[in-house]
Amino acid sequence: MTDLPDLTAAFAAAGLIDVAYAIEETPVGRVLLAATPRGLVRVAYLDAADGEDQVLAELAERISPRVLAAPARLDAPRRELDEFFAGRRRSFEAPLDWRMTSAGFSRRVLRATSRIPFGETSSYKQVATGAGSPRAYRAAGTALGANPLPIVVPCHRVLHAGGGLGGYTGGLDRKRTLLAIEGALPQ
Repeated sequence: MTDLPDLTAAFAAAGLIDVAYAIEETPVGRVLLAATPRGLVRVAYLDAADGEDQVLAELAERISPRVLAAPARLDAPRRELDEFFAGRRRSFEAPLDWRMTSAGFSRRVLRATSRIPFGETSSYKQVATGAGSPRAYRAAGTALGANPLPIVVPCHRVLHAGGGLGGYTGGLDRKRTLLAIEGALPQ
């Protein structure tokens, strides 16, 4: 059996990759990173055996069926993620593609969340206020639960008003780990 050639470079040169992805091992488990020419579009925790297939199918359906593993195209966000986990990065600079977020209030919530500084926390009500609807803190929680860019858009920094952890799509153990990395774990 002969080895198949790596056609990633040829596909990229021909403009045939709309979504490039890579899988990264992190202190909070395996994550799939996906990017379009606009920027990072998805960060997904891969817990289940079929998790990768589900994420790729969602990207194909919502953005383009031209999805290909192309780790080199994600070098910058992968490096930023590694630096974050090593304690050498306090903010992410890779451009973001917001297409996987709903327009309107949900996107405003995520943009407000992206402004929460490293090592600090906010409440669901504060994030809702930052998104223009102070009384919509439950809807803010729903928007955060659907965050397609966890870690980079730091929804782990959002807590209940009384300081409780609240929820986290990646699970509370991941939320605790991320907050501990930042020195922001509530007592």
